[in-house]
Amino acid sequence: MQKLTLTRPDDWHLHLRDGEALKAVLPHSARQFARAIVMPNLNPPIRTVADAAAYRDRILAALPAGQTFEPLMTLYLTDNTTPEEIIAAKASKFVKAVKYYPAGATTNSDFGVTDIRKCDRIFATMEQEDIPLLLHGEVTNIEVDVFDREKVFIEKHLIPLVSRFPKLRVVLEHITTSEAVEFVLSANHNIAATITPQHLLFSRNALFKGGIRPHYYCLPILKREKHRLVLLQAATSGNPKFFLGTDSAPHARNTKERSCGCAGCYSALHAMELYAEAFEGVDALDKLEAFASFYGPDFYQLPRNTEKITLEKKTWCIPNEVPFPDAGLVPLRAGEEISWQFI
Repeated sequence: MQKLTLTRPDDWHLHLRDGEALKAVLPHSARQFARAIVMPNLNPPIRTVADAAAYRDRILAALPAGQTFEPLMTLYLTDNTTPEEIIAAKASKFVKAVKYYPAGATTNSDFGVTDIRKCDRIFATMEQEDIPLLLHGEVTNIEVDVFDREKVFIEKHLIPLVSRFPKLRVVLEHITTSEAVEFVLSANHNIAATITPQHLLFSRNALFKGGIRPHYYCLPILKREKHRLVLLQAATSGNPKFFLGTDSAPHARNTKERSCGCAGCYSALHAMELYAEAFEGVDALDKLEAFASFYGPDFYQLPRNTEKITLEKKTWCIPNEVPFPDAGLVPLRAGEEISWQFI
């Protein structure tokens, strides 16, 4: 196969940042994706419908002429979120979900939830209003090994949560383990998961190949090869519970390459090429369109896109760096060749 034409995909988990950083990275996502669920973990975070409206305006203002892109907004769940804000989010039409971060789990998550049970009245309102809950599914207890945090979250928090709120639509984002796949497969139809390109392509060995490789460091962290293979099987299975979410997270080079570097992989530049490579590796390119373009809109109860994109079987080299405020931005697999190209 020399060319692959797909319905234009959407990204159901994307970090766009703000200000000059937003202007630098937005064109990469808008080139490939029609829509994206935009993460609210700015500093300060997007906690209200008014915050989301203002951020949406800034995203649209930063969109280059000639590009089309629809930001789908989210609210950052805190211990102080009110049911009234959830009702207002539903009425807004442009807020599509609420994001849960456990306090301290990842970038700008210090405002996150300290105890998930404190949010039960919010979850009840979300269930009633039919607004999806997006989960960064990790515990942050210092005694839990970083490689076990997703598994423990599922056991300790997620299974009880869906038992208390069986009709709540939930997306377990950027899943990394066989336990997450098993949970999603065993759950009701209102439970889904997104999978990133890095978790399909790499095991935790990639972090340490020839030394510490900070641009492969993300949260949840890469796991063992046996987990990667289960994720790849889920993504290419044709099961509508699993769909595309890059979790593309831009950080300036000097904030990644330091003694205490930031978590996040930048894949927006070449996301569909990375996914195509992963799917081709298991002879499943025929499953890519549904994973990238159909299952996400269906879960979010939005129409599927009608435009098309094309990928060509053509080897090119991922740049070592792309422009970004202060220090440049290193994309995932920088300086390496990749065998598909968006045209």
